[in-house]
Amino acid sequence: MMEPAVTGTKNVMTAAAEAKVRRVVLTSSIGAVYMDPKRSPDVVVDESCWSDLEYCKNTKNLYCYGKTVAEQGAWDLAKKKGVDLVVVNPVVVLGPLLQPTVNASIMHILKYLNGAVKTYANAVQGYVHVRDVALAHIAVFETPSASGRYICSESMLHRGEVVEILAKFFPEYPIPTKCSDEKNPRKQPYKFTNQKIKDLGIEFIPVKQCLYETIKSLQENGHLPIPKQVEDSVKTH
Repeated sequence: MMEPAVTGTKNVMTAAAEAKVRRVVLTSSIGAVYMDPKRSPDVVVDESCWSDLEYCKNTKNLYCYGKTVAEQGAWDLAKKKGVDLVVVNPVVVLGPLLQPTVNASIMHILKYLNGAVKTYANAVQGYVHVRDVALAHIAVFETPSASGRYICSESMLHRGEVVEILAKFFPEYPIPTKCSDEKNPRKQPYKFTNQKIKDLGIEFIPVKQCLYETIKSLQENGHLPIPKQVEDSVKTH
């Protein structure tokens, strides 16, 4: 995780500076933004927030650690080499698949439909449609006044809300109804703002539509079998 994130970003920034490109748009992650145990729940997470590296290391969250180190390194290089850098920080990216394989973000949803898990975690997550992430990159690239970082997230949901939405759309699958942690209070979504990217004209696709399109794509690509009774019903109608 560390090698491609950190060294890869450094190599691209160095090459961009040598080629004298006009602007670099870096895909970072919300993982470089929100991991900070000292942040009060009342604080709205915005582009000025950074993940706490020590906390990421101590909790063995190497994904967030790598993304934070990579992005900070990119900003340092941009400053030193005079590169016009703009960064997009997406949350979990869902929607139709381009590639034939299932990536980590999609597996996060697939496991709730294919029987791989019997419970859902007491956790919260931000979600965004892949098309909105693509449009966000174009917007920050094409808008001369765009600068700094841009959080790219439609909404924040508890895993319990995610499985409820999935069960409404696709009741034929073995979607978990129990939380794996029934002792502790339900985790509350942290507050965040996506206003900065909205100001560039991004209108987010609702998370319910995003989840629906993700499952339809998984079915169409053969990653999720369509239950027989649903198949029969489609044929008869």
